[in-house]
Amino acid sequence: MSINTFDQVNHFFDKTADRLQLDQGLRDIMKQPYRELRVQLPIRMDNGDIKVFTGYRVQHNGARGPYKGGVRYHPEADLEEVRALASLMTWKTALVDIPYGGAKGGVQVDPKLLSTDELNRLTRRYTQSIEHVIGPNRDIPAPDLGTHGQTMAWMMDAYGQLRGHTPAIVTGKPIAMGGSLGREAATGRGVTYILQAVTKDLAIDMKKARIVVQGFGNVGSWAARLIYESGGTITAVSGVDGGVFNSNGLDIGQLVEHSENTGRVSDFNGGQPISNQELLELDCDILIPAAIDNVIHKDNAANIKAAIILEGANHPTTPEADEILTARGVSVLPDILVNAGGVIVSYFEWTQNIQEFHWEEKRVNEELKKKILHAYYEVQNRANEHTITLREAAFEIGVQRVAEIVELRGFV
Repeated sequence: MSINTFDQVNHFFDKTADRLQLDQGLRDIMKQPYRELRVQLPIRMDNGDIKVFTGYRVQHNGARGPYKGGVRYHPEADLEEVRALASLMTWKTALVDIPYGGAKGGVQVDPKLLSTDELNRLTRRYTQSIEHVIGPNRDIPAPDLGTHGQTMAWMMDAYGQLRGHTPAIVTGKPIAMGGSLGREAATGRGVTYILQAVTKDLAIDMKKARIVVQGFGNVGSWAARLIYESGGTITAVSGVDGGVFNSNGLDIGQLVEHSENTGRVSDFNGGQPISNQELLELDCDILIPAAIDNVIHKDNAANIKAAIILEGANHPTTPEADEILTARGVSVLPDILVNAGGVIVSYFEWTQNIQEFHWEEKRVNEELKKKILHAYYEVQNRANEHTITLREAAFEIGVQRVAEIVELRGFV
């Protein structure tokens, strides 16, 4: 019997808590979400019908600061998934040492099936339904799967109609509304910085390494673009429609243009079509899963040929797969480190909004690089000192920091 995503994430937490010898009361406080909100979202559709959607906001742990986490629009955005992602945000923000707790939101909807006006109404209804638990010093949403800057603009406006002009209520906004330069590319840029660091440490020539990117949404497309611009060779990428492969390397600039024009990557004429499953099992040096969760599991982990995996997506690897990969000597750089670029620059955006002072993009990128590489070397050092995996080291640092603040605040 397979366990749900929240239990899978807690599997890593429990192992960490055992190593850190946390007492049971402290574990219970840190493991379970502080608040879970389920809301009904009735929307009048363009044809006049009423359709009811379900939305969630889960606040996992706020010991280190306001809750922080994206809002995803996806048909499978159920409570268990949102719980799991909120938990990961707690450990992620602690690992990269920014003053946030972990949260996540979701609406069970396929945004591709709704018009722009319907999405606007849905977003406003969702914001109105959760506004009593969010705020710039309480809980700050951001874009996630199926949402983007326009979604955040609607959220900011809906909140502002109730509470007054509050740019710091969401991050990932359009630049004109107080968004930060560099935020759109931030998660993919963070992936690129980690890739550059790990290949340098392992004496791998990034220009000769064969790199595969699974997923061509915001994270995957920006990672592929920035890696390509840095001289890296991307041999395959995939989107929801399938993938494309070229053993000599894809022209990512042309592929991005093709994807923007058609919404697909599999029919790009610069390579041959390939399925998503085949892409994950390609003969390559570095694999970057950057789409959805649980794509690397017990049934395909033994077939993964990459020596290094950078988790650009949230929780792309199940616990069973993680054990298989570890036993095979595959180096897995965990999601709470690799994809932290987005929340790091969201933090920068939040601080800019509070200060009402705008940073130049160069500063944003420099500060992002400094922050994420500091976390990377902390993880590497702990893994080497304690002879544990990079995931175990990352969780240890994150969990330990949250535990310290929970105790200092007198929760236990």
